[in-house]
Amino acid sequence: MSQAKSKGELEDKISRALTQWEKEYLGRGPVVVKTDIVRNMVIVGLKGILTPAEQKLAETAEGMIAVKRIRADLVESGREQLGRMLEELTGEEVISFHTDVSTRTGERIMVFMLAANLE
Repeated sequence: MSQAKSKGELEDKISRALTQWEKEYLGRGPVVVKTDIVRNMVIVGLKGILTPAEQKLAETAEGMIAVKRIRADLVESGREQLGRMLEELTGEEVISFHTDVSTRTGERIMVFMLAANLE
């Protein structure tokens, strides 16, 4: 773990960096962010990411699909930037990245698979 003294400090740094990225790149930051490092995975839960308009749109099946697709496309467009950010923070290469958003709860989960175990 490159710049952090402990697992908890690294998890906190990742949470803060992802909150800042969401604000700068997507225009709105989450209400709550929690990062957990498990072996070679960095798992991030973000709560309160949907706008009121997205929440309203997601009340229909078509709207829910549209919100999920748009949110996935937006995050995918910043995938390289996210990967670089995680590599700088952890000192490990990001092998793969997975994400999904719940239109029911307004939560997003991000999972970064790293080249090496951080624990």
